[in-house]
Amino acid sequence: MYTSQTASSKSASPYAIENRLQVQHLLALSQNKQNEGSDVVSGLKQTPKTLPPKYFYDDRGSQLFEQICELPEYYLTRTETAILQTCAAEIVQITGASELVELGSGSATKTRILLDAYNNLDLPLRYLPIDVSAGILETSARQLLLDYPSLSIHGLVSTYELALEQLPPTKLNTRTICFIGSTLGNLTPKECDRFFAHIANALQPGEYFLLGIDLQKPKHLLEAAYNDSSGVTAQFNLNMLDHLNWRFEGNFDPNQFEHLAFYNQSQSQIEIYLRSKKAQTVELRALDLIVEFETGETIMTEISRKFDLNAMQRELGARGLAPVQAWTDANRWFGLLLCQMEFPRRNASPAPNSIAAAD
Repeated sequence: MYTSQTASSKSASPYAIENRLQVQHLLALSQNKQNEGSDVVSGLKQTPKTLPPKYFYDDRGSQLFEQICELPEYYLTRTETAILQTCAAEIVQITGASELVELGSGSATKTRILLDAYNNLDLPLRYLPIDVSAGILETSARQLLLDYPSLSIHGLVSTYELALEQLPPTKLNTRTICFIGSTLGNLTPKECDRFFAHIANALQPGEYFLLGIDLQKPKHLLEAAYNDSSGVTAQFNLNMLDHLNWRFEGNFDPNQFEHLAFYNQSQSQIEIYLRSKKAQTVELRALDLIVEFETGETIMTEISRKFDLNAMQRELGARGLAPVQAWTDANRWFGLLLCQMEFPRRNASPAPNSIAAAD
């Protein structure tokens, strides 16, 4: 297992930085070269065509997503941030000293709200960011270490599943796995089932799971969030083709595709596609793959499911992740759930179906 120590910043002691930051590159070492890209091959060979959303996130894709989070139409980030600012102190009171594990850490902007709440109570700070983009993980980690002198970071460059299977033992009293930012909505129901099983397996009894979910709301609000007037979401979607070109020796021309996003009311999900502007042939040489596109043919690149808060609490509770508290904004556009892994119990009464959300 390859472990690197990240270089220091001029603003802090090199010794202090190096001894508070460890980065493990699980992803690079775990990839089976024979199977790498098999999901691309299977997705582009099927009808209709699909691509896994993980290919959004090369370094540029991660940067574009950070820009999306600042857009006026993209209510999700600012709404969840406002909820966190309101409830962070309560979360810390519930969990006590707790190591934060964040799936899809990105720039860790919202994580700072939780770190501040722990810091305000003079509790120890330990953070395990998990991201497939090594560049953004290491950049954000270095900045956090400058801003929080007592913080230690153990970063994992990895997929969620692999990192959850290989989490190092916690050094604090307990652990909180954070999956905020509504990313759960990108998973199909079957993928969601597997993900919750990974979470449950990674937690010890008494440890915590903090989950952010986008809630169901009017269609016009949802579609505006994924079709911003600045076109940043379109750039983010099209950047997947550049990523595939670089990674698999491809010749996708992003100028010959267009971004398409709409709300599927019956499935309660936003669906995002790349649509071919003309009939064309694309080759991915590293995968020995040639793909034919007709004019108007689409590739589904992402779904973003929208959830019912009470139904999600019941689903988590059924998996042993007992809801402790739920928070929403005044509009009930977004929900934040704190759950605790249950201890084995004998002759226990059934848990209540839901917990009232605190606005």
